[in-house]
Amino acid sequence: MEQTRTLTLGHSPDPDDAFMHYALAKGRIQTGPYRFEHILQDIQTLNERAVRGELDITAISVHAYPYVAAQYALLPNGASMGDGYGPQVVAKRRLDRAALRRARIAVPGRMTSAFLALQLWLERPASEIDHIVVPFDKVFESIRSGSAEAGLLIHEGQLTWQDWGLEVCVDLGAWWSEATGGLPLPLGANAIHKRIPPEERRRIAELLQQSIQYALDHRQEAVTHALQYARDMTSELADRFIGMYVNHWTLDYGERGREAIRRFLGAAAERELIPGAPDLEFVG
Repeated sequence: MEQTRTLTLGHSPDPDDAFMHYALAKGRIQTGPYRFEHILQDIQTLNERAVRGELDITAISVHAYPYVAAQYALLPNGASMGDGYGPQVVAKRRLDRAALRRARIAVPGRMTSAFLALQLWLERPASEIDHIVVPFDKVFESIRSGSAEAGLLIHEGQLTWQDWGLEVCVDLGAWWSEATGGLPLPLGANAIHKRIPPEERRRIAELLQQSIQYALDHRQEAVTHALQYARDMTSELADRFIGMYVNHWTLDYGERGREAIRRFLGAAAERELIPGAPDLEFVG
């Protein structure tokens, strides 16, 4: 009989992450010798903890992977891919690329994949972008107060910008898809610490895939569970948001997803936006 082992599992307190981890959190699937301790923190904090190698399994921004590649391998499931859509830059009036290069932009974290995509689109490194860092749910208020002229939206802000009377200047997921011949924009990924032996990494990946499949097969109960993290979203809006980022890409992003990650980080390395292209290590 195998000894029970507890693994720390870091993810964001967001409806899409809560949805995909529902079966693990509520014991809906058999996990063998593994028990999962769920650590719910915002993605910027999880990125920072991954740099320190603290958690066994964690959600990270794809942008963060070059900084943690020595310690973590990428799991094939649990990723957030923007398939023709993604983070958006919004403002009170539509600004073109030239205007946004001069504007002050509120961003939800320097290590987010959204900010890396913005640097690629603007063709400017972070040091040449006038930006302020605010919590992702304060971007709208930054624009309304005038502390920023534009804002970079992640999470459910991608669906609620009209409520604030704003206009979309660019959808970075749509831009990336057009620029790469239809590849999804890789935003978030699950990573597993290399202190866990390779054979165990594959077994754990299978359990995470089972959890995602269970949620997709039992959608209503999983959405109901996820609503507690939906920040005043209606059930309909939460379900729509979950559908954007928990889908076939999340179950297993496959070779096309791997190519998207390679292209995204490769383009960033070529423009010296990250410290070199990392050796990508995938599980399975």
